Amino acid sequence: MIRSALVGRGMEVHPTLLSPAARPSDGTYRHSAAPLPAGAEEALRPDHPKLQELRRAYDAFGGPASNPALWTEAHVTAEDLRYFRGDNAYVWQLKGSNMKSPGYALATCYAHFIDTLGLLDKLGDDPLFGAFTFDVAGRTVSRDLLDSILEIHFLERHLGISKLDQPVVLDIGAGYGRLAHRMTSALPNLGKYLCTDAVPVSTFLCDYYLSYRQARNARVVPLPQIEETLASESIDLAVNIHSFSECTIEAIDWWLQRLAKAKVRHLMLVPNARGHGGRVLDAADGTDYAPILEKLGYRHVVTEPKYLEQTAQQLALNPTHYHLYRLA
Repeated sequence: MIRSALVGRGMEVHPTLLSPAARPSDGTYRHSAAPLPAGAEEALRPDHPKLQELRRAYDAFGGPASNPALWTEAHVTAEDLRYFRGDNAYVWQLKGSNMKSPGYALATCYAHFIDTLGLLDKLGDDPLFGAFTFDVAGRTVSRDLLDSILEIHFLERHLGISKLDQPVVLDIGAGYGRLAHRMTSALPNLGKYLCTDAVPVSTFLCDYYLSYRQARNARVVPLPQIEETLASESIDLAVNIHSFSECTIEAIDWWLQRLAKAKVRHLMLVPNARGHGGRVLDAADGTDYAPILEKLGYRHVVTEPKYLEQTAQQLALNPTHYHLYRLA
């Protein structure tokens, strides 16, 4: 029914052509078959010296943040390292809630109607590094692009992010740098965008990807350097998109204590939907960490659905809830 309605409005959807080479033995697709850029095969390999150095540094650093509850080395295979924007642990694209063509079409429709910043025209996407793209009414979209646009608009509604004077953003659990690439491309007023992650391979990929995209004012901060960075930078906003949902409560407490000590003013938190639709801020074991925020002086500002329109929240791509907190 949704597909028919969208087609009637000129919103036909065509998934990117997928090569059988991208299909593993179980018959599912893990990444698009777009060729890798020059030099990527050599740079994105498990035995790269820089990745090995990061692994040693993270092992030596230790502490609660270095012990993710769910993430293991097996989450990123050698193939995932090369095609890190594919359908893998970083960004599910073809599995999960509403991740079929109608879900992409409805999410694109919704993004178009709320897009006061013109991000659909400004940003665009491509299938590089394995991302699955869809053509919706002449626009090339992906989950990477659509999620980023909706997150930026949440920050625009509640913080006026596009009008702030050189704000500094810290992305905790930045993965391969999806949101960093989008925000630095979309918002010329940004001061700095700092990316950190408790997983060394993510730090490695993020550094590579942001360099490849020539992300303006973006910098990767390895975990062993994060406390020094928090002490030296005045950070206006920290974001955590889906990664706290995969952490122990001890790791989350470690991060929040350091953000409060550094007087980070605002926190944007996006949990996995699980059985509660993303309404609860919970760790991997289900423990609610909202009381920790309150104890540290962070006050709830707003919680709202990812899609403010009811049908989209039910049927569009990967619905959850967005949360914003402010330091008292």
